Amino acid sequence: QVSLVESGGGSVQAGGSLRLSCVVSGYDFVDGCVAWFRQAPGKEREGVARIYTNTASADRADSVKGRFDISRDIKKHIVYLQMNSLRPEDSAMYFCAAKPHGQYCTMFAREFNYWGQGTQVIVSS
Repeated sequence: QVSLVESGGGSVQAGGSLRLSCVVSGYDFVDGCVAWFRQAPGKEREGVARIYTNTASADRADSVKGRFDISRDIKKHIVYLQMNSLRPEDSAMYFCAAKPHGQYCTMFAREFNYWGQGTQVIVSS
């Protein structure tokens, strides 16, 4: 059974940093795809970053390029989202998710089968 558990959210001032962690269990990192999404109240869920868990090849949404970085620890089965230069518009619930194996790694939420419960990020101005 696949399980994803996020942590690391919190409240910070604009310009600050947070590192989110996603502990993934029951999911093979040899050939996988894990992504971070976020959803603010009244808005659609938005892809933030994704990573191939075997090669660590990654991509980020344009809105976070140059500020956020995604990485993984293949031994610990953890995927991280390092968030720097945070802005109030980054405030949202952040979720990590995993795709079925053997598929192209995207940031389209509908393609992800496994989801965590989320961790809240609040950025004040």
